[in-house]
Amino acid sequence: MPEMDALAPDLAGGELALLALAVFVAGMVRGFSGFGTAMVYLPVAGQVLPPFEALTTLIVMDLIGPLPNIPAALRQGATGDLAWLLAGTLAGLPLGVWGLSLVPPEVFRYGVSLVSLVLLVLLVAGVRYRGATGPGLLAGTGLISGGLAGAVGLPGPPVILFYMASPYPARVIRATIMLFLIASDVLMLGVLGAKGFLVAQAVVLGLVLAVPYMLGNLAGAGIFRPGAEAAYRRLALLIIAVSALSGLPLFD
Repeated sequence: MPEMDALAPDLAGGELALLALAVFVAGMVRGFSGFGTAMVYLPVAGQVLPPFEALTTLIVMDLIGPLPNIPAALRQGATGDLAWLLAGTLAGLPLGVWGLSLVPPEVFRYGVSLVSLVLLVLLVAGVRYRGATGPGLLAGTGLISGGLAGAVGLPGPPVILFYMASPYPARVIRATIMLFLIASDVLMLGVLGAKGFLVAQAVVLGLVLAVPYMLGNLAGAGIFRPGAEAAYRRLALLIIAVSALSGLPLFD
């Protein structure tokens, strides 16, 4: 394995350990809930990495870490929805990336933490979309997700809120969100590369962090029990809340 100093020369050993711990916890949350990786990892990563490097490490590890869970997700997910969601995401991503390129790192950190906290409030309050659904709504949800993905690395919140109100069983919701997040990572990687924002060292660091992330995914999926869904959801929300609050610059 390459030396860590060669991968991220500006990071101290303690910062690398913090990233690895955040990655493992984020993987566990993803494994038992189907979402939450970015909301757990990015508030921590934003404290030690520049915005585009934090996004790059997230994308790279998020493409590799959930691989063991993809076969089951493909069997269980609502794959027919994904094309419309991803079409909207692809339209919104360049706008979000452009916006991120204009702001300082502190704004990125506030954005990540505040978007995560707003989602938590909405989920706890039971806010759901309860109107008619269809291709237009799916594409619109994807458009908002793409904008958030490019700006703060969080494509999940609009899709999560949408599917929490759907009639699908919990396992279908979990699998569909997981597939969407993986596919959106592929789109994000392409857009960042096309715009010249991919950092080679961050790509390699993401590959290294994929190891604890995959272990976390396996651990989270292994402890998941459908009958205890409410307990897992509460645990995921608590972990996200702690991470989001810790990422706010005002606590530095």
